[in-house]
Amino acid sequence: MMSRLSLLCLVLLSLFAVQAIAIPVKKLNNFRSRHHSLAEAVSGSKSTGASPHTLNLSTIIPTSGPLDSMSSKFLSSAPTRRGKKLKRDTQPIPSSKYVAAHHMIGNTYPYTLQDWLDDIALAHSSGIDGFALNIGRDEWQPDRVSDAFDAASQFGLDFKLFLSLDMTSMPCETAADAQTLRNLVLKFISRSNYMQVNCQSLVSTFSGESCTFGHKSASDGWSSEFVDHSDLQGKIRFVPSFFIDPSSFGSFNDVMDGDFNWNSGWPIQVTADFVRNLISDAPVKNALSLLATTSFNKIVSAVDLSLSSVKKALGQIIGSPDSDVQHVHSLAALSRNIASRDGASKPTYMAAVSPWFFTHYGADSYDKNFIYLSDQHLYSKRWESLIATRDQVDIVQILTWNDYGESHYIGPIKGAQPNSQAWVDGMDHIGWLDLTSYYAAAFKTGSFPSIEKDKIFMWSRTHPTHATAPDPVGQPTNFELFEDAVWAVVMTTAPSTVILSTSSRNSMTFHVPAGLTKLSIPISAGDEMQGIISRDGNAIVTLHPSNFTFRRNPEVYNFNAFVASASAD
Repeated sequence: MMSRLSLLCLVLLSLFAVQAIAIPVKKLNNFRSRHHSLAEAVSGSKSTGASPHTLNLSTIIPTSGPLDSMSSKFLSSAPTRRGKKLKRDTQPIPSSKYVAAHHMIGNTYPYTLQDWLDDIALAHSSGIDGFALNIGRDEWQPDRVSDAFDAASQFGLDFKLFLSLDMTSMPCETAADAQTLRNLVLKFISRSNYMQVNCQSLVSTFSGESCTFGHKSASDGWSSEFVDHSDLQGKIRFVPSFFIDPSSFGSFNDVMDGDFNWNSGWPIQVTADFVRNLISDAPVKNALSLLATTSFNKIVSAVDLSLSSVKKALGQIIGSPDSDVQHVHSLAALSRNIASRDGASKPTYMAAVSPWFFTHYGADSYDKNFIYLSDQHLYSKRWESLIATRDQVDIVQILTWNDYGESHYIGPIKGAQPNSQAWVDGMDHIGWLDLTSYYAAAFKTGSFPSIEKDKIFMWSRTHPTHATAPDPVGQPTNFELFEDAVWAVVMTTAPSTVILSTSSRNSMTFHVPAGLTKLSIPISAGDEMQGIISRDGNAIVTLHPSNFTFRRNPEVYNFNAFVASASAD
């Protein structure tokens, strides 16, 4: 375990680093480019960050059984129409929960029908019900979408697909642009595997809040030229991801049938100023003034207290449902029009879950070089939050299946990478896909599934946070947020002993009950990762990936995650 002296040095160094950073914080609803095609580059906005550090805590959830009810705060945010209970449909549609994964068509240029069949089979076996197909402006992309629908039909197990129109790529200034979108939608919504919500074809977007299609406002444009146009009227369930303040949803009440809360997948509010404020409110701000007058033990105590308070505050943010609460509450502004327009009882809410975020493009390409805080078991905590509040969430969309450029892929590395090989090659994430099946089942059924096989999942970055590299792109904005740690999730069929180690000098032993347990251990330059699940003195599962080393001197900055997993025979 990290020594108290090392911990003290780490906190003080982090404090100096935070105080030295003065970067303006971007608005939270700024969007990033999603379209990483081979043909074009679209720049996106960045966010900023500083350096919290996290505890090595074990958090346990049940092995199986019904979930607890939601918090009263979340329940109170359920949509109502002018304070009255929403009217149900005259012919109620059964309440179903769905899990979809965001699939970047722009990264599938070389895909064959077999590639789609393989992706669909793998996703289906992992508890995923369908793909949201992110489509941009490239002429070849509709052909890949057609292949995806052909594969889904051949697959034969009701795997669903729906369009996610990438409006950072698609032109949307004229009525002719809208006609192109309508033609694209009409081409696919009649396919047998197209995803239906309330007997309408689900259509989503990435961005589009500024699209006017030749009208005076975005609301008028989307209404007149898309959802209420005679080509599509009554046929689609439009659930876009518009990057607007949720309190302004009412301005799109003739357009939106629901909301896809893209940014809910990460704690994007954790920026340099945010962490600086946490530190300034904690006792550590007084610790530096004590250096010349107070004993070392008292300084350590002050720093420990500060560290604990900052960790606790961040721990409550990571995976939090606060953004969901805000969005669901604001969807009430859409209820009246949805009821009259579609006969639906309430708007559709689609939430996001994501395991990671790192992108590293220089100014000569996409000009995106930043991270979002992804430590402290972000993927597990976000899933657990969505499961606990599932009564208000209709669809969970996993970000993503194959967005290699932003490092949050859970599918295999294949297709055409968007010039992301430097931080993606060799960084397998399939372990997260296996973990997905457990959480997806709990979200859809309301009960955590029984654990029938012992498993261990481990992940870490490949070099220290403050390592330096001869990389012309430079360190990503917010890089200081990451902790040098190995994160682990163990699934055990019975009470077990778990040993995590990174070297002969650094090992931690945990006694865990049956169920799912989240663990972590610090890691230093030159270390490896190893995890062992044992019972009665016998090793049940051993994970020791031979191709992982925490390198002291990387050639390029890589804040992507290396993920490994193992299970009992």
